[in-house]
Amino acid sequence: MNDAPALAQADLGIAIGAGTDVAIEAAGVVLMRSDPLDVPTALTIGRGTLRKMRQNLAWAVGYNGIAIPIAAGLFAPLGIVLRPEIGAISMSGSSLLVAVNALLLRRLRLPEAPQWQVADPISSQRTAVQGR
Repeated sequence: MNDAPALAQADLGIAIGAGTDVAIEAAGVVLMRSDPLDVPTALTIGRGTLRKMRQNLAWAVGYNGIAIPIAAGLFAPLGIVLRPEIGAISMSGSSLLVAVNALLLRRLRLPEAPQWQVADPISSQRTAVQGR
């Protein structure tokens, strides 16, 4: 069965790494370990990345919305002037802040692997087994 057309039309197509090349090309997300339990992890990483992108965009727009008019001299009649050297340093600081914020994505809490209860036929007891 060829599921590539369905993956291409879906809002979010997810293929497994052991799938066909056509399905992998058509999917938006490829699970490299071929484990369907990785879907919640992939969704969490995607949401976290989107949140960081929005934070960085808001920071950049806010900073530039304030700093560029000051650097251009629009507030010079009010006595607010920014020397070019200070403007360059502050722009570097803004870039550094955005980069550090992006690095904080590493602190994202990923979902835990589910615990499965498996019946042991020999001892008639249930044993917790790690899902991944």
